Amino acid sequence: VSPSPSEGAPGPPPGNPFSPPPDAEPPTLLLSSNRTSPSGEGSVSVAATSAMAGTAETRISVDGIAAQLLRDQYILTALEFHTELLEAGRELPRLRDYFSNPGNFERQSGTPPAKDQVLGPGGPLHRAGSISTLDSLDFARYSDDGNRESDERVAVLEFELRKAKETIQALRANLTQAAESEVTSQERKNFKSSPEIQEPIRPLEKRALNFLVNEYLLKHDHKLSSITFSDENDDQDFELWDDVGLNIPKPPDLLHLYRNCGVSVPSPRDTVDVSVGVDFGDLPGNCIAQDPPKKPDLLHQQQTEVVQELEYQISLLTNEKQSLAEQIKKLQRCVPECMFMLIKLSPAFQQALLSFCRMCSDSRLGAEVSRIADSEESVMLMLGRCLPHIVPNVLLAKREELIPLILCTACLHPEPKERDQLLHILFNLIKRPDDEQRQMILTGCVAFARHVGPTRVEAELLPQCWEQINHKYPERRLLVAESCGALAPYLPKEIRSSLVLSMLQQMLAEDKADMVREAVVKSLGIIMGYIDDPDKYSQGFELMLLSLGDPSERVVSAVHQVFIPAFAAWTTELGTLQTALIPSLLARIEKLLMQGEHGLDEHKLHVFLSALQSLTPPLFAVVLQSAPFTSRAKVTGDIPAIEVTRFPRPASPLQDVATIIGSREMLSALLLLYDYQLEHEGTTGWDSLLWVVNQLLPQLIEIVGRINVTSSTCVHEFSRFFWRLCRTFGKIFTNTKVKPQFQEILRLSEENVDVSAGNDILTKATVPIYATGVLTCYNQDEDRKLLVGFLEDVMTTLSLSYAPLDSLKASFVELGANPVYHELLLTVLWYGVVHTSALVRCTAARMFELLVKGVNETLVAQRVVPALITLSSDPEISVRISTIPAFGTIMETVTQKELLERVKMQLASFLEDPQYQDQHSLHMEIIRTFGRVGPNAEPRFRDEFVLPHLHKLALANNSQTVESKRIDIATQLFEAYSALSCCFISEEVMVNHFLPGLRCLRADMEQLSPEHEVRKHSCVSMSIASSLVGEDAKTKFLSKMGQLTTSGAMLANVFQRKK
Repeated sequence: VSPSPSEGAPGPPPGNPFSPPPDAEPPTLLLSSNRTSPSGEGSVSVAATSAMAGTAETRISVDGIAAQLLRDQYILTALEFHTELLEAGRELPRLRDYFSNPGNFERQSGTPPAKDQVLGPGGPLHRAGSISTLDSLDFARYSDDGNRESDERVAVLEFELRKAKETIQALRANLTQAAESEVTSQERKNFKSSPEIQEPIRPLEKRALNFLVNEYLLKHDHKLSSITFSDENDDQDFELWDDVGLNIPKPPDLLHLYRNCGVSVPSPRDTVDVSVGVDFGDLPGNCIAQDPPKKPDLLHQQQTEVVQELEYQISLLTNEKQSLAEQIKKLQRCVPECMFMLIKLSPAFQQALLSFCRMCSDSRLGAEVSRIADSEESVMLMLGRCLPHIVPNVLLAKREELIPLILCTACLHPEPKERDQLLHILFNLIKRPDDEQRQMILTGCVAFARHVGPTRVEAELLPQCWEQINHKYPERRLLVAESCGALAPYLPKEIRSSLVLSMLQQMLAEDKADMVREAVVKSLGIIMGYIDDPDKYSQGFELMLLSLGDPSERVVSAVHQVFIPAFAAWTTELGTLQTALIPSLLARIEKLLMQGEHGLDEHKLHVFLSALQSLTPPLFAVVLQSAPFTSRAKVTGDIPAIEVTRFPRPASPLQDVATIIGSREMLSALLLLYDYQLEHEGTTGWDSLLWVVNQLLPQLIEIVGRINVTSSTCVHEFSRFFWRLCRTFGKIFTNTKVKPQFQEILRLSEENVDVSAGNDILTKATVPIYATGVLTCYNQDEDRKLLVGFLEDVMTTLSLSYAPLDSLKASFVELGANPVYHELLLTVLWYGVVHTSALVRCTAARMFELLVKGVNETLVAQRVVPALITLSSDPEISVRISTIPAFGTIMETVTQKELLERVKMQLASFLEDPQYQDQHSLHMEIIRTFGRVGPNAEPRFRDEFVLPHLHKLALANNSQTVESKRIDIATQLFEAYSALSCCFISEEVMVNHFLPGLRCLRADMEQLSPEHEVRKHSCVSMSIASSLVGEDAKTKFLSKMGQLTTSGAMLANVFQRKK
């Protein structure tokens, strides 16, 4: 029962004052359903016309109705009435003030009001913990009995949430309008001044178009393009339309916009929006305003409805079209039957007659032939069914022709199982694919990956690779290794750095085929170019060392060509090239030198140095790109081209500095600024170059001083490394940064070769590496003069200091390998020939022995022999003796008879001149030289000169009274005879000179004390010689002596077997 109205309040007329009379016209109600529009009185009005019968009926105003509801405590009805007015755009101040005042809803907890208590207009209600207004209450959830405090709070909070959402929507509408009108004044000015220029795009329009373009790409399977487009517009969320703008309705897709771009939109029809609530046409009184002009939002909504209705009609027409097309097909199939029906044939007769047409539809192929595909999808399904039966029947040499068909079907087939089968056929298409066939398959795989995207590549292609990782045919494993590299750009980054990297690492460690490991290394290089996980650095470093230690040269070559440049590019991006990669290699070299005091592992040293050498171009690129002048480098037409010889020839395009920088033009511009900076402005603030100068070079020079100078391999490796380093960093850098550091250490004075004081730097490998790795980088006159002067000073200093000549010999050996430096070395030696010190002349004579083997015979005749003959007549006997090894080497290598005769005459003078009869050192040197060069010398020289003179020396040694000299000569004779025993000797020479010489040597052995081990060795050869008497001397002796070597241990073993 509702309470009666209070006295004095205007009340309704008798009956139902809110119902229109029977003859009243139905009101027309137009309400906006948009509850987010700004609420203001008069903004949106409710238009209704009512024809009321009779003139005596009184109209009640809306405000009066509200006052009556509040007085009679119809709070819920008042709230609903307030909401309806808000939706109609007609807000009453009375209701607004009432429901926005929290004080209207306060009461004492647990104390119900008295029946006759005069309450405030709002009645007693609890306040919620938040802003509690009656707008936040939902009285439909309450009954009249009891207090439900918790339900009231929930109701308040729910309504507050709804109000907050409405406020957000209103704000979004305002912001959207502001964004749409945001065009810069300059753009407006340009647009006004040039009407032919299109108005600039607004931010909201751009975001809307971006969303529609991305939606189109995804809907039509352009997934890679969509990904790229999303990356280029990373400030927009393409998953949510609301991100485009605030409160903006989503337009139709691009295809629909394109199809309707030239069609005029029909005028919108009048529409009525229906809302649940009070019908204001039923209210008496003149309380409803006239229709306002329609808002833009309403107009847009009406246009959208028209578009949707048209789309619906189009879809109906499309369905009708398809239905008619199917009916046409059925009618076409029925034409033959109708023909038969026209001539009135029975069905049995028809079937019997058609049986004479030889058709087969009960087999698999017959079923496929009789069922013609009528759509793209059915074509794909048919290909998926037929290809597995077609492939085995195609010749192996022509199966690559099926690759396009297989790939297209695998891309478009709807069934995952069928796609998997087709890709399995692709990888097993050819039993042992050759290089061209593998390239074709890889091309198809890449095309497949581009079309389907990373997800399907991971799910469908990678399993095929994994299955064949241990295939018995290396060609199939090679296909797997190459596929991993080719597919790397199209795989998810997590898969690249985990599964694919693990697959390649396993194949590198386990596969026995060189060509497979080579492909693995190249694919690893590609992976390193796309990897972005810094935690994989250590794994990449270990893979580099593992592949560098591979026994196959082609694998190691692939490491330098592909893997190291890619790995260096990644470390450059990480910033660890100078801080981790190069220092790690240097630390391993130092550790190797510390462990190799009793025997250096030259192979490992080569591995580490070759890696450093391949890292030189990336290091120089880092120096250029981080220089103070980099931002000033610009590519212009007047920049000179880079000289062809400016850089060492790269092992691959990836090691070309121009490729690393980006272009030869940019590199040329940077090099001009680089040389100018070094020559005029210095290196201040240039951290990357300062690291090279202050840390890398000193550490390298310190390492060089610790390697064994007698190891020609180590000297050569370090020389080549310094040569490439200096050529890469340029001449100015070499002259101003590298040479001064070496010269500071190599102070050419006798104090620097005092071994007892520890100043032995000139005897170490620093000398040959500086001479051959730094001073030979550039070959102009001043550079050659500097090299000549350095070698002359080293030769002089070492000779006068009685120091070992190993460092000088290593320099001559390394330089002598290149014919370009032969004239230069002869100039250095001639300086020694004419030197005033006999020590220097002796050194020069010994250096000729190293140079003769590589010099052509013309230079030997014109430069070497005259110098040696000059030294052979030197006043100092030691100088003359020093020429004997060089003369012997000439007899071993030269073929000119005149030249050989001159050398022979000089050696004969040493042997036959009475002044040398008692020269023990000279005899020792001649016997040693004969033993070294005899096996390789001309047979005539050996038979007519070497063996007869050895016989004379052995005979003369029998009468030697000094036991130590006799032992020295006998030992040296034994070594010489052992070496010559392997030569072909005529029977006459054997009987007349070789055997008599051995008998003389045996006599010397019998006179020596038993404790000399050489006596035991000689007894073996003497017993062999004694057993030859009366037999075929040549054959028997050669077969016996061929079993002996100069090794004492081997001779002892032979002697033991003879017991």
